[in-house]
Amino acid sequence: MKFPDFLRLILLAAIWGASYIFLRIASPVLAPAFLIELRVGLAGIALVLYALVARKHFKSDGRILPFFIVGALNSAIPFTLISTATIHLTASYGAVINSTTPLFTALVAAIWLKDSLSWRRGAGLLMGLIGVVVLVGLSPLPLSGEVILSIVFALVASLCFGISGVYIKLALRNTTSLTLATWQQLTASLLLLPLAATGVPATFPSWEVVVSVLGLAFLSTSIGYLLFFRLIQSVGPTRTSTVTFLVPVFSIVWGMLFLNESVSLGMLLGFGIVLASVVLVTELKFRQPKSL
Repeated sequence: MKFPDFLRLILLAAIWGASYIFLRIASPVLAPAFLIELRVGLAGIALVLYALVARKHFKSDGRILPFFIVGALNSAIPFTLISTATIHLTASYGAVINSTTPLFTALVAAIWLKDSLSWRRGAGLLMGLIGVVVLVGLSPLPLSGEVILSIVFALVASLCFGISGVYIKLALRNTTSLTLATWQQLTASLLLLPLAATGVPATFPSWEVVVSVLGLAFLSTSIGYLLFFRLIQSVGPTRTSTVTFLVPVFSIVWGMLFLNESVSLGMLLGFGIVLASVVLVTELKFRQPKSL
């Protein structure tokens, strides 16, 4: 990986890690569906404008239903669940739970696509489950009903991402990343519109919340996806997927710096176990340095 691409990878992880900070600020103030409607709607408009200015193709080619399914599974449902969860979970805690997404993807692929589940990947899935148990059991948060439900919401969101990833491989294999991302946000916006209409705030929110919404839409979603596309084109999808390992790290750092969040030993231990399990499940291989 060339140094400019490495910098893009770090920047993407920092941006996506910040999304949990934005959610933590905006979610307690705005209704989850309304907040995510703003996020995906503004992001979709920004991506359309970018495609028009850059003269990029993003036509649906008549495949409306698959895009609606992806919009639901990869944006509308999981984003709303994560937004709801971050009302009671810290930003760093939510990001660490979301790092289980590759585990759910591997599990769904094994069931749906009949992908072979080697002993290494099977051990990784088991280790991931143990990591989640450690996260919950050693949580610095009081395990009230609201916190437990929020953890379940965050895990279901990761499952949605996993199902969506497999569905995209089946139904939208030859679709460009820009087309997929643009229609994903637009269809998610349409799906959320009826529910979002019931959550319009009675008063204008604080500027802190407004900045968080704009950060979610333009920084975390629009710019984040553009960096993601560039990395896929430059270094391929496998290396780009390593951003999953870095997002929780940045979320923990941002949470400590901007929200005064504390990080417990149990959270670090649980994240370490989940990270190791993701390496096993994705069968990530590290190159040996060449001898001089």
